[in-house]
Amino acid sequence: MSELRHFRNHINGEFRDAADGRTTEVINPATGMPYATAPLSAAADVDAAMAAAEAAFPAWRDLVPGEHQKYLLKIADAIEARAEELVAVESENTGKPLGLTRSEEIPPMVDQIRFFAGAARMLEGRSAGEYMEGMTSIIRREPVGVCAQVAPWNYPMMMAVWKFAPAIAAGNTVVLKPSDTTPASTVLLAEIIGEILPKGVFNVICGDRETGRMMVEHPTPAMASITGSVRAGMQVAESAAKNVKRVHLELGGKAPVVVFEDVDIAKAVADISVAGFFNAGQDCTAATRVLVQQSIHDEFVAALVKAAAETKTGQPDDDVLYGPLNNPNQLKQVSGFIERLPAHAKVEAGGHRVGDKGYFYAPTVISGLKQDDEIIQNEVFGPVITVQSFTDEQQATEYANGVEYALASSVWTKDHARAMRLSKALDFGCVWINTHIPLVAEMPHGGFRKSGYGKDLSAYGFDDYTRIKHVMTSLDG
Repeated sequence: MSELRHFRNHINGEFRDAADGRTTEVINPATGMPYATAPLSAAADVDAAMAAAEAAFPAWRDLVPGEHQKYLLKIADAIEARAEELVAVESENTGKPLGLTRSEEIPPMVDQIRFFAGAARMLEGRSAGEYMEGMTSIIRREPVGVCAQVAPWNYPMMMAVWKFAPAIAAGNTVVLKPSDTTPASTVLLAEIIGEILPKGVFNVICGDRETGRMMVEHPTPAMASITGSVRAGMQVAESAAKNVKRVHLELGGKAPVVVFEDVDIAKAVADISVAGFFNAGQDCTAATRVLVQQSIHDEFVAALVKAAAETKTGQPDDDVLYGPLNNPNQLKQVSGFIERLPAHAKVEAGGHRVGDKGYFYAPTVISGLKQDDEIIQNEVFGPVITVQSFTDEQQATEYANGVEYALASSVWTKDHARAMRLSKALDFGCVWINTHIPLVAEMPHGGFRKSGYGKDLSAYGFDDYTRIKHVMTSLDG
């Protein structure tokens, strides 16, 4: 244990161990071996972090928006300057390829922080006016207060940005908990941000689900925000209800990828396979549920199998598209879906673990599936693309909407009118047309139904961290 690195909580500008000294091991999923420990934070640690955030809130809230912007721009510059260090830390903790982490995560993170730096100065409200004789009404947009935030393990570094950037831009203070399997980059972000922000504005505590539960149930936060599973979201909503907290939930997904017969099959397959296998399919918006028009089904599946055969997984420093699954439980979950496939399903490619070290899983394609099959209805969160066929637009829509998740979707066709009809009919928070998975800071990300509520990114995401106050004044003096 003496050879392992040790991560620490960051509370009120200081790094500290858990009050009771308890820790958990942090595993490198590319090797399956522990390389560090992190605090297993309990009630005393949650109390300390909440007290620090609460004490820092009045002064941070009262800064003019331009000052919030300056701090955020400094954070973006600092992250950019320490990009290589962040990439190395993130890759070791998640097994992600170094090159793709450098190119696909750091630039969006920096851009998103800079976007919210600008949003800090755009606290819009309806104009003042007289709606009752002799009275003027004014709308104030204010921060909500202390925010308890829980980030997931699939994009630890980027999801931390999605959490803290809009919250502090709006004038809130934050207590953020990374996943217990991926605390490394969030702790490094705390070091970087701690050198810039006033003490107590941004606090990080490590821990497990119980730590997260204590954060949500704590009386101090005015808002709880989580990115995670549907089960976790339901538990957070239930816990937050005890104190009538505002809740922001970004939960699971089962994105339909609806492919019509008029597409360029080679191009569609090339794009969809990347969007399905990227990050080992560990993405709530991953293109892993493909619906293909019957007339091109066989040709499409054959091309997808070829793409899977050409897709590489491996160690972070190799030239690969994706690395390992995050943890042994996730490997067990993905393997379980394949083991439980019904007799009518056909594994066209993959369907097995790769190697005996780490948690790697082969790019997998499965055909012959029916709408009510488990693997169609439930989120796999692995490099597994399923393929169903449909006959017409009506059936495509029925199959696409026939799951409980409603986060993202895509339509692939050259027919503009059809694309517009489907974009209206699909019951998902995002509809891409002839592409899948690109995100920009200016546009909202969030779902409907069991995919949660609230938005990340965009002015809508910024609004979620504010509250509306009506001020009415008499004109009589």
